[in-house]
Amino acid sequence: MIQEEMKVGPKGQVVIPKAMRKALKIGPGSKVVMSLTDDKVIIEKPPVSAVSVFEGIAKEGPSMALIEPHLYEDELERRLRA
Repeated sequence: MIQEEMKVGPKGQVVIPKAMRKALKIGPGSKVVMSLTDDKVIIEKPPVSAVSVFEGIAKEGPSMALIEPHLYEDELERRLRA
């Protein structure tokens, strides 16, 4: 378990520690879901929608028909991370 104590800033903001961002694979622009249970705030990655993943892949980058067949997987990974 990773646990760190953080200070709330003047605007009510809290920085998610680097170790936790890395573990959750979140970065600038990433979405998170926050929930309040008893006296705990839980931060999670939202569920992945296969439809939204494929929409993003389809909208970004060159047509897959123009990509060398052996590079498909690399291109799909790059688009998924974008």
